Amino acid sequence: MKRISTATVLLLSILMMSGTSYGRDENPIPDGSYLGQTPPGSTPEMFAPGIVNTEEFIEIEGMFGADMNTFYFVRADEKEVYSLNVIEYINNQWQKTVVKQGVSEPSISPDGKTIYFANNYIERTSDGWSELRNHGAPFEDIDIMRLSASANGTYYFDTFTPKFDTPIRYSRLINGKYEQPKSLGPQFGIGRYNAHPYIAPDESFIIFDSVREDGQGRSDIYISYRAADGSWGPAINMGDKINTAHSEKNPSLSPDGQFLFFDKRTKRGNEEVNIYWVDAQIIETLRPK
Repeated sequence: MKRISTATVLLLSILMMSGTSYGRDENPIPDGSYLGQTPPGSTPEMFAPGIVNTEEFIEIEGMFGADMNTFYFVRADEKEVYSLNVIEYINNQWQKTVVKQGVSEPSISPDGKTIYFANNYIERTSDGWSELRNHGAPFEDIDIMRLSASANGTYYFDTFTPKFDTPIRYSRLINGKYEQPKSLGPQFGIGRYNAHPYIAPDESFIIFDSVREDGQGRSDIYISYRAADGSWGPAINMGDKINTAHSEKNPSLSPDGQFLFFDKRTKRGNEEVNIYWVDAQIIETLRPK
């Protein structure tokens, strides 16, 4: 189980509040693409151990920004205080800062200008990021966990309910307003829950996690492809290279289309959870012919 001293928590809290980099207290970040990491093949590997994934903290929900020069992830201390962190390539080196405290379940827009947190979002400004803003109607009474946006602004999102019985839904932006949410289809409501969607920018496929009878263990990652007529195909389990007897959640695809990122929890709760990545060729391998 990951542990951290009280003194370290206090020091990091001060640095987080100031927004300054605290990467000097961790492993140095190599130069090069993907934070200088050697890309994985078809077998998932932990992403950037000692840099993103650490022994002292809990790290989840990793994703690259549109320019591939920013990597965002959520970090939680031993008191389960969550914050969105970013490692950004500035002045010819990778630098780590805190974007926003007290947030989780992020996803980023295809253009990299908006980060969504459940029912809220922040936008890029000339000097950083805006304050949290609310989506408003028609989402104000929906308990969203994760919302993902396509390139044309359509929202795809899950819903928290006590029974986890609400399918993944979508809402299109029409004449500047979002329509009433609609179900993506019955295949997105099977099992105990269907959550944390990632929509491809062109809406050609959607990846999410679910607990189902055909699963490998607890929560598995599934994918569905969109047909030429706009309908969605069956939810396909992404197989035993991605899914295990443990819990896999929070999928996202790097903007260059090369790698799939996801969380793997190896114990109940957040005691042991890390961000993994794998070659995204599996998306084409599973695509119906």
